Amino acid sequence: MARDHGFHPVRITRIVEETPDVRTFALDTWFPYQAGQFVTVRACGTLRSYSMSSSPDVDDELCVTVKRVPGGVVSSWMHEELRAGDTLEATLPSGSFCLRENATPVVAFAGGSGITPVFSLVKSALATTGREVRVLTANQDADSVIFRDALDSLAHRHPDRFRLHHHLDDRQGLVSADEIRAVAAGALDGDFYVCGPEPYMALVRGELAGLGIPDERLLVERFTPVGAPSAPAPETDRVRQEGTVTIRLRGDQRTVPQRAGETLIQTARRAGFTPPFSCEAGDCATCMARITEGEAKMRVNNALDEDEVAEGWVLTCQGEPITPQVCVVYDD
Repeated sequence: MARDHGFHPVRITRIVEETPDVRTFALDTWFPYQAGQFVTVRACGTLRSYSMSSSPDVDDELCVTVKRVPGGVVSSWMHEELRAGDTLEATLPSGSFCLRENATPVVAFAGGSGITPVFSLVKSALATTGREVRVLTANQDADSVIFRDALDSLAHRHPDRFRLHHHLDDRQGLVSADEIRAVAAGALDGDFYVCGPEPYMALVRGELAGLGIPDERLLVERFTPVGAPSAPAPETDRVRQEGTVTIRLRGDQRTVPQRAGETLIQTARRAGFTPPFSCEAGDCATCMARITEGEAKMRVNNALDEDEVAEGWVLTCQGEPITPQVCVVYDD
């Protein structure tokens, strides 16, 4: 059988208002997790992934921190409707935005609510390792800085190991290349963590690439799925490859031609389905389905173990057909 990728009831024990549009939800749960991971929440007929801001090494509670997104169905519902004592449905924690076992510096760039998993990592790194930690936070103004007091307190307690720089757009303009390079200077052998809005992450990644940081030492966490749930390109813009993909979901079955470079989840959308998804980065297993005919190759797999893959399970957000006929069955 597949590992436990299902949803479990978890009770909210308390809610903390971090900023006017950010709240932390403490959960009464048995879930084991690593710093930097996330849970996927099922609510309002949809799925959303939220990172833990707590650290399993220093915090007694598992906490997720949620920024209210304008027009966001789940985040708005959590902010407006949930109270201490209410119950959420959530998966076990997953994700690969985690500390690695080495002694090199931890260098993190967090934009806005991207500080959430970084805060978890910082607490664990300072508590369980002797590694130097550097963090650049970027926010619009002082009132929007999440965990500011807690971060400043950690910097005060670890002056020899924790270098913290707060950037405020209203005072300094947008983050510059020079700031990014200054944070990275002298720590180019470290592990680099980037989380925040896409333009911010693109800037940071570009500067780190220019400094020669290899991809294997760069970990990126996206709060917005890559290209999801974008529509597939028109038929004229794609090269069709021979073969078909059959999708079975919610008692319905449809078969469509394969298209080169298209993932199974994109194919399912093209077939008119609304398949389950969350991270679309190969981390959460929300989109997993079973291949009952043919084969598919995953671009990234940080959620399924070898036994599950051997049994035919695939992350449809990452799987591409490699045989002429492929049949994918979602387990409802």
